Amino acid sequence: MIIDPATLDLRGAYKLLIGSILPRPIAWVSTVDAGGRPNLAPFSFFTGVAAAPPVVCFAPMRRFADGAEKDTLRNVRATGEFVVNIVDEDNVARANVTAREFAPGVSEFAEAGLTPVPCEAVRAPRVAESPVSLECRLLQIVEVGADGAGGGALVLGEVLRFHVRDDLLHEGRIDTGALRPVGRLAGSEYTTLGRRFELERK
Repeated sequence: MIIDPATLDLRGAYKLLIGSILPRPIAWVSTVDAGGRPNLAPFSFFTGVAAAPPVVCFAPMRRFADGAEKDTLRNVRATGEFVVNIVDEDNVARANVTAREFAPGVSEFAEAGLTPVPCEAVRAPRVAESPVSLECRLLQIVEVGADGAGGGALVLGEVLRFHVRDDLLHEGRIDTGALRPVGRLAGSEYTTLGRRFELERK
């Protein structure tokens, strides 16, 4: 089957994307607004970009309902900073709570029963319960797509600090089995680590 995205409505194209790009890691992004009020939201369009310097990116889409930017993106624009917190099995239900559309100024930390912890290099707090957090300084925002519903932005940030739970780090490597990360699938489906195997590069 060949599908021309021009023949699809917004939700149809979105469903094909999230049903094809699997599994997707989750960037649980904490920010503060210009007044210092915290915000926390998950984004599953997220990956690493470079190692020198370490750079990550996430892509917040505009809301389907009204085409408005998410609070996270507005906060990153205002402050030039954000924190990516990794979602593990212990915290996925609380991350799901923070995905709800709260009014601006409502603390998702409080709503989900999470603990904000001050960072070293950025003003946004990190999630104390997260096993890994990345303090980031904004490098660039690339506007992508429509200036309305379904359009988005690619946010690139340089990692200024890594916070890694002590038991996860062994000889400079993170123990992925102990991390127990959660990935996003399509709809309301998530995934945990299943069968793992290694392949040597020749």
